[in-house]
Amino acid sequence: MKRLFILAASAVVLFACSNDKADEAKTTESTASATSEKDKKLQAAEFADAKYVDWGKKMNTQFSSGDVDGWIANFADNAKFRWSAGDSLDGKQAITNYWKNRRMNVIDSIQFTDEIWLPVKVNTAQTTHDMPGVWLLSWYTVHARYKNGQRLMFGVHVDYHYDANDKIDQIIQYIDRAPINAAVAKK
Repeated sequence: MKRLFILAASAVVLFACSNDKADEAKTTESTASATSEKDKKLQAAEFADAKYVDWGKKMNTQFSSGDVDGWIANFADNAKFRWSAGDSLDGKQAITNYWKNRRMNVIDSIQFTDEIWLPVKVNTAQTTHDMPGVWLLSWYTVHARYKNGQRLMFGVHVDYHYDANDKIDQIIQYIDRAPINAAVAKK
């Protein structure tokens, strides 16, 4: 009888342990599934469509060739052009006026190399200054020759934000303008 009791108790313990592991596996699986779904819903940012990379490359080609009208056609009417130093241009017309003058009267030729492009869709602003939506982040080397004969090579980082109509409504250019201003000022 004692053996039967020990055998029955052992079977109950083994069965209980077996069920706990199965329940634990089910709980872990459902928790992982719920976490995975939660992560998808709360993901702050994700890769955006690669078409934005093509658009960015096209814009650099337009600007290099002197097609400022084609380049500016990518901007919304209320676009803002910001430089990292705090200077800015507000509105498509102000951006057009500045860059047409700059490209036609100051810059003789300009080429972009070593380009890196990253299209990102921001779903949730991470700071009070973030704008949800599609951002195209870019890094490249600029080779510029100015009308006064000066040449300059420098790196630049540019962020483009696209509105709901896929027009650029904000562009931020991270650049040290001091060497550019010095090269342009030389006679």
